[in-house]
Amino acid sequence: MQVFIVEDEPLAVKKLIRLLEEVAFDVKVVGTAGGINTAVEWLESNPAPDLIFLDIELSDGQSFEIFQRTRVKSPVIFVTSYDEFALQAFKVNSVDYLLKPVQKEDLANAIAKYRDLKAQYNRDTSPISASIESLLLSLVGSGGQPAFAEATADKAGKAGKEYRTRFLVKHLQKYVTVDVVDIAYFWSEGRINFFKTRAGQKHLVEYTMEEIEGMLDPRDWFRVSRQFIVSVPSVAEIHPYFNNRLMLHLTPKEPEEVTVSRERVGDFKVWLGK
Repeated sequence: MQVFIVEDEPLAVKKLIRLLEEVAFDVKVVGTAGGINTAVEWLESNPAPDLIFLDIELSDGQSFEIFQRTRVKSPVIFVTSYDEFALQAFKVNSVDYLLKPVQKEDLANAIAKYRDLKAQYNRDTSPISASIESLLLSLVGSGGQPAFAEATADKAGKAGKEYRTRFLVKHLQKYVTVDVVDIAYFWSEGRINFFKTRAGQKHLVEYTMEEIEGMLDPRDWFRVSRQFIVSVPSVAEIHPYFNNRLMLHLTPKEPEEVTVSRERVGDFKVWLGK
């Protein structure tokens, strides 16, 4: 596995290389770059690597500029100190993201995810171009700075949001992918979140409920409460409940009581009736 690292902190580069050698026996770091210009130069003069580790904040600007200046043919894993607002977009639009300081377990999970998705990448057609464009529109303003609030929503809307189509989960001693269309609902138990497939299988998912909600197409999914996000096919029965709420029975059977909060009943009825 040939890896290219874009990082402006020499110590961070050394640590990442050391961790890569510990978690991936076949890794070979074929190049490093400390800034936008050197990264573009390397990418234009070398064969595309299997994987790129990309820091966002570089000494000469944000690394998103690399994608504006040259054709990137490789999948990307972001390595960043970027704030929580952007993490959801990273998960949707890249292979994965790693928060500094990089932890060995997180890196191992990211590599496993890359291997699982590897077959989906076709370098000849630059498969990540649309994802990077969406990421740029979501995170970077016209001046090259983060664009939040209304500007972000406006650009994302014009570009057309891409929703999650599958989740990578650990099953026994291996990683497997589960298509979103095969998932019935998501729920939380304390700080741990799960989903249940239509076939009744339970899987742990390593995202917050807020992140999951943002990854799913709102035409097909609805967050009925803080604990549950349900799909249309999962709603088997709806019953009136006290305090103007609704009680739901799901299929497969729900692990605990599912109610639609009073504030969400109106929107839930509209959503279910579409």
